[in-house]
Amino acid sequence: MKQFKTESKRIMDLMINSIYTNKEIFLRELISNASDAIDKLKFISLTDTSVDTDFQIVITADKDKRTLTVEDNGVGMTEEDLEKNLGTIAESGTLAFKKENEIKDGEELIGQFGVGFYSAFMVADKIEVYSRAYKSDKAFKWESEGVEGYTVTPDEKETTGTKIVLTLKPDGEDYKYSELLEEYKITSLVKRYSDYIRYPIKTYKTHSVKKEGTSDDKPEYEQVKELETLNSMIPLWKKSKSEVKKEDLDEFYKNEFHDYADPLKAVYAKIEGTLTYDALLFVPSHAPFDYYSKDYKKGLKLYSNGVMIMEKCEELLPDYFGFIRGIVDSADLSLNISREILQQDRQVKAIANGIEKKISSELKKMLEEDRENYEKMFNEFGLSLKFGAYAGFGMNKDKLKDLLMFYSSKKEKLVTLKEYVEEMKDGQTEIYYACGESYDKIASLPQIEKAKDAGYEILFFKDGVDEFVAKIMNDYDGKKFKSVSEADFSAGNEEEKKELSDKTEEYKDILAFMKESLAGKVKDVKLSTNLKTYPVCLSTSGEISIEMEKVLNSMPNANQKIQAEKILELNAGHKLIEKLKNIYETDKDALKKYALVLYEQARLLEGLPVENAKDFVSAVSDIL
Repeated sequence: MKQFKTESKRIMDLMINSIYTNKEIFLRELISNASDAIDKLKFISLTDTSVDTDFQIVITADKDKRTLTVEDNGVGMTEEDLEKNLGTIAESGTLAFKKENEIKDGEELIGQFGVGFYSAFMVADKIEVYSRAYKSDKAFKWESEGVEGYTVTPDEKETTGTKIVLTLKPDGEDYKYSELLEEYKITSLVKRYSDYIRYPIKTYKTHSVKKEGTSDDKPEYEQVKELETLNSMIPLWKKSKSEVKKEDLDEFYKNEFHDYADPLKAVYAKIEGTLTYDALLFVPSHAPFDYYSKDYKKGLKLYSNGVMIMEKCEELLPDYFGFIRGIVDSADLSLNISREILQQDRQVKAIANGIEKKISSELKKMLEEDRENYEKMFNEFGLSLKFGAYAGFGMNKDKLKDLLMFYSSKKEKLVTLKEYVEEMKDGQTEIYYACGESYDKIASLPQIEKAKDAGYEILFFKDGVDEFVAKIMNDYDGKKFKSVSEADFSAGNEEEKKELSDKTEEYKDILAFMKESLAGKVKDVKLSTNLKTYPVCLSTSGEISIEMEKVLNSMPNANQKIQAEKILELNAGHKLIEKLKNIYETDKDALKKYALVLYEQARLLEGLPVENAKDFVSAVSDIL
């Protein structure tokens, strides 16, 4: 028995136990090696027409012997090759072949490191390799049971190529190795990791066939094993757009990403340059059930030359585009020796940057050309875009501002900020918005009435993040965001302003008394002309609005309650004002109760809970 030429047992243990995080990766590695071997013979066939180019990879399971066999009809290996490639860990025959034949990195040969073969020891107690090299009449057998060493002996093999026989480990509590011999398991692993290897990967599948000589009335069946191709071979994203129909894309998406509904949009991207890659991206029609939970994991499937490297590469998508599903395939990726981890962060960043720009441009195109589907997308994933505009102190707000939509009071549908600004009233300098828990509740806010009567369009902010987005953006196209609670819609009416000033002077003692009786609850009490039918409302001063107070205090880690600086506004034209004046002159204690009831009413209109139910009920009862 010969010893491995590297530093031996410790390195072999590392290969088997540390480099690979998933035992089932071994089949991907053996198939990739088989594909490499076929690649080499295919390259030779360009100058040797005698080569049989009916290439294939065959996987055979034997449950009785507990063996799994992977066989190819590629270039094969000589005795020297077996010694060099399998006797020395990390010796790559593919890398040497590329150098000898001056094949550039962009020309697809998968293997580079020469350690993938040893991943088979994660599932096998013994590995036998039978190989016959191209244009050789001799065959050899390489055999090993792991770290102790290996043997290479002459053997028999009728055809050129390599056959690898794995004798699987006994089943244990951590893993049922016998499952690897099941047809469904072999099929699922090939479909998952090697579906786009460009040679047919076949296995024997069992089918029920009617026995010859039996009648159709009383048929008898026998079980027959037939070779069946498992992989698709040609990736959809490698085909030209003209070859692919929408139905093909829809079906591919549903099968690949296990969705029941067609996507709203499919996007092709083929980038060539210093970094070359293909991408096929999809905009889903609905959010996964866990999309807005911490358990959701974003990312694109990452392939290298048709071999899946990562199920979800998170680095390829920014969080705000985390709903996008798709595939990226590049021959230029620098991978570690297990083909599981990307080596060069700059490559991933370069691809991610290109993907982000492509998604952004396609969404803008969708907004312009397919408004209905864009709105469907926004209803499902708009919250992601809003959080993206707000996150990181608004570092991405300029990228995302034209993708955002908000409900319009005037149009009663979603509009973009650009559309709002283009249709602003003459002389209007601000973008007006109102906040609430739902469109219906916002529409019934006291502050809305006067603004609508004045002909202003108001954006309804029903998502908790909306006002934060407005604050971080500050303006759009030079038009600042302003809450209707802070706006003065009588600013242009000098007569109305004069009446309000006179009335405020007349009621200053009453307002001061009410402010004092509501000490700790409101910063001020004042008269307002921004109310129409409602007697009272709450507004705020300072950076924190009432809606922001709700959002911040609802957060799980909100240890200290945030308080907005509230202002109680009384409708200067409401008949209740005269009533308050009479009460102030006759019964100041009763006015305190009125002040409390009006304050709690205003809180309810804003969607806030009653602060002290006992005092509120008592005050209402006394007034009644």
